[in-house]
Amino acid sequence: MAIAQLTETERAHALAALPCWTLSADALAITRTLTFTDFAEAFGFMSRVAIVADKDDHHPEWFNVYNRVEIRLTTHDAGGLSQRDVVLAKAIDGFVA
Repeated sequence: MAIAQLTETERAHALAALPCWTLSADALAITRTLTFTDFAEAFGFMSRVAIVADKDDHHPEWFNVYNRVEIRLTTHDAGGLSQRDVVLAKAIDGFVA
């Protein structure tokens, strides 16, 4: 089953529900940067996200330095942003709420 890329309208609706996320310049991904107290807290957060992401077979592109985690969500199989990214973004938001 093919994974569908979100339409422009679907993308706008999804972003309205994800106020901490930003649409990338190429409109193919959403991004968020998080800052934690220290490396252990940042790494613990990444570990929690990794468990959920792996279970859903949908893995973020991310970068970590000390207490900062930069996340980019896109669905390569869809050629851009998909519902999978929205679901994972909401799960990520739940970990930092």
